[in-house]
Amino acid sequence: MRVVLEVTFKMGGVSYRGHRWEGDAIVFEFERLGDAFIQVLSDRKVEIEVEKRPSKVFVELKTKGGGKVFEAFERDEGYLAVEP
Repeated sequence: MRVVLEVTFKMGGVSYRGHRWEGDAIVFEFERLGDAFIQVLSDRKVEIEVEKRPSKVFVELKTKGGGKVFEAFERDEGYLAVEP
């Protein structure tokens, strides 16, 4: 099964680092670790193949100041998330 995540971040400089399972949920891992970033909305699209359908999809964003985790919502054929 293919899982497609489209996520919009508040700033540029975001890199995709991978994904992991936490129980039945998938967590997509991103990071923004530099000192200066463009103040524009930045879109990323990630597609992965998995053996089972996830119960939930989360986005984890690591930054120099810590990080945050937010949930993606099902839309059409994939999942959509926006950095809070």
